[in-house]
Amino acid sequence: MKLRSNWRSAQNNDAALPAILAARVDRYYRERVQEHWAGGHIMMGREPGNDALHLSSNDYLSIARHPEILDAVCANIRAEGNGLLMSGIFLHGDACPQLQLEDRFAAYMGAEAGVLCQSGFAANTGLIQSIADAQTPIYVDMMAHMSLWEGIRSAGARAISFLHNDVDHLEQRIERNGPGVVIVDSVYSTNGSVAPLAAIADVCAEHDCVLVVDESHSLGTHGPHGAGLVVELGLTDRVHFRTASLAKAFAGRAGFISCSRRFQEYFKFEALPAIFSSTLLPHEVAGLAATLDVIEREDWRRMRLAANARYLRVRLTELGYNLNGSETQIIALEAGPEQRTIVLRDALEARGIFGSVFCAPATAQNRSLVRISVNAALTDQELERFIDACDEMRGEVDMWNWPSTRRAAGRGAARAGVRQVQPVAERATA
Repeated sequence: MKLRSNWRSAQNNDAALPAILAARVDRYYRERVQEHWAGGHIMMGREPGNDALHLSSNDYLSIARHPEILDAVCANIRAEGNGLLMSGIFLHGDACPQLQLEDRFAAYMGAEAGVLCQSGFAANTGLIQSIADAQTPIYVDMMAHMSLWEGIRSAGARAISFLHNDVDHLEQRIERNGPGVVIVDSVYSTNGSVAPLAAIADVCAEHDCVLVVDESHSLGTHGPHGAGLVVELGLTDRVHFRTASLAKAFAGRAGFISCSRRFQEYFKFEALPAIFSSTLLPHEVAGLAATLDVIEREDWRRMRLAANARYLRVRLTELGYNLNGSETQIIALEAGPEQRTIVLRDALEARGIFGSVFCAPATAQNRSLVRISVNAALTDQELERFIDACDEMRGEVDMWNWPSTRRAAGRGAARAGVRQVQPVAERATA
């Protein structure tokens, strides 16, 4: 496997930039590339070989090459081409495929109506722009997706963060600052933890707050026929808005917002991404419609995904890895400082295993990690290959001295009332 190094050529090809920008670009190469990454690049390791095990894709249900979906896309491209390229605000009529699909998604999620957007990012930023302003306090989980934070910023609203999944801290914030909008992910994309949605909904109802739940990593993978965690928990009447990227389990390129019928029209003529971006292309709509058919019908994919993820979480925990509360198909190996994460990335890739590197601003400083995205197509042999690699490399990556490992050991010692120590065999190889 070759090292990916073509990014380096970009370092010296800039035309002369004005000093105000040149200083910013130079700071990136000096502070991140040279100081943090020792002249390498945290995202650019080896090139995957033919036998690589890819654990970086969000195609959780393994449907990106499903023949039924591909046939629908190809047939539509031949029939419709790229269609009419225009803003979605001009779409109307009962025969419009995109509007029909909006109604299908809404019914699927147990909502009155919904809006298809160009991406999950556009859905989140557009929604927050349309429900908040400078006078609106927005209570946001500190691990919420960056698109939600960007929506708060672009709305000019006041962001008030609360500790991850800490309902008591959320309520304290609301009592101090008043009613507003509460924003959480159902499943957090960084570490796979799950929000305590029922308790959060209770707090929102008690304090008259709007509740927004991003279901990007639970739509398709959780709930009856994949309808999401909100449906699974029976909270559809208590969550005001659900958003989702359809580039995860739905393996497409779009976003969705569930809402009321009255809000649906309001959003389309208030949210800037809805007004000033072109609508989805016809073949994207056809592909998503076929994908919804597959996801509703093939429940075995969710069952296999859940079983694969559960197996890996149990085995990795037995090996001593701190999974930071993962309960889903997203598993984080948190090495901490970026240089340690480069060592972890290299150890995995040397064994033909490729995950996704997450570092600031996707994580907090010094909490970088390699995210493992489990999928339904993983075989028993591939699961064992990954576990064997994680077992073999613990000493090589100094796993017992990762900050995340030490945190887990500290919590375990506190619960047991005894000091946990590194196993002798592992200390000998560290």
